[in-house]
Amino acid sequence: MIPLQKTTHLIPPKRLSVELIELSESVKDADLTLGDLMNQLEGRVYTLLLVLLSLPFCQPIVLPGLSTPFGVVIALLGLRFSLRKQPWLPQRLLNTRLTAKFLPAVMRGSAKLLGTMEKLLHPRLTWIFDYHITQMLAGFAVFFCGALLLLPLPVPLSNLFPALAVFLTAAAFAERDGYCLIVAAFAFLMTLLFFGGIAWGGVGAVSWIINH
Repeated sequence: MIPLQKTTHLIPPKRLSVELIELSESVKDADLTLGDLMNQLEGRVYTLLLVLLSLPFCQPIVLPGLSTPFGVVIALLGLRFSLRKQPWLPQRLLNTRLTAKFLPAVMRGSAKLLGTMEKLLHPRLTWIFDYHITQMLAGFAVFFCGALLLLPLPVPLSNLFPALAVFLTAAAFAERDGYCLIVAAFAFLMTLLFFGGIAWGGVGAVSWIINH
């Protein structure tokens, strides 16, 4: 697998949406494990896989049962990304089976949404990505958002904010778009404020119950 730090200095030859369409065609006839999928993604694991994992949650409805396993993978990938290491997941997660009925449909849906967004994505402020601190902070944000997705909160928008921050971060690095990375940072800030509000409200509710 090609180390990310050696590939982020190059403009990808294909847009993410095109790669997802091609990949959906190549995996439509057989079930794959998560490990098989990561091998097929090769040097684009951090971008393509994070997009695939985060996009299902970029909507206001909570998806019970999915946010926890997806959150684990996102958090681990974010941690490795921040440390500038090769993508790695425990063998138990790598053995997770993805059915041929489910995976291509998710890829095609993701590619359709990405195709619309990619009209706005272009290499801009690319010097931002030349600093190691940029990758470290972005990886930490992805790790933190993955950890938030782990929380079984039946609260509307509780999946949307962290998933959106992950999606925008992955898209920004894929296209080396500094403007998109700034928007991703804003989405991460909104995520912190949203969950901070939930925590503050929870503490206030517990205090009210104890006092009354």
